[in-house]
Amino acid sequence: MVDVFRALDDETRRTILDELSSRDGQTLFEICSILAMRHNLSLTRQAISQHLGVLESARLVATERRGRSKFHYFNPAPLAEIADRWPIQKRIQ
Repeated sequence: MVDVFRALDDETRRTILDELSSRDGQTLFEICSILAMRHNLSLTRQAISQHLGVLESARLVATERRGRSKFHYFNPAPLAEIADRWPIQKRIQ
């Protein structure tokens, strides 16, 4: 769970997750392009790849290789695990 909080602590990684949640299955090239065009983030491909690695190790991003391409998918399961840890109970007044 610590990895999830660490991954979400960075604004760039949250932006990557926002973009993947709106359109899943993007390549590194597509993610770099969208971050540059929509968010004015001019990071190197290696920097974005490192951010994706952090997200992947936190299980927030899953990947699939098809040929020479690697596709990235948003995985909301770790966020659900956090929400399940502290369920909201109805308070008696």
